Amino acid sequence: MKRKLNKRHRLPRSCRIAIMLNESELRAIDKYCSRYNYSNRSAFIRQTILQKIVHKTAEDSPTLFD
Repeated sequence: MKRKLNKRHRLPRSCRIAIMLNESELRAIDKYCSRYNYSNRSAFIRQTILQKIVHKTAEDSPTLFD
């Protein structure tokens, strides 16, 4: 489900965020990335976080028949 964008559509990533993980959390992420062929761990983490945000936002949005 990877989508390639033209260079002009890519937004530069100038903001940094840092998280701390314990050894078992890092091992779990590394194992998942190697098992499912993610060569870029940062892209995987970014994609996972944003998927959760989009899903939760859609889930919380008001609907016509609540």
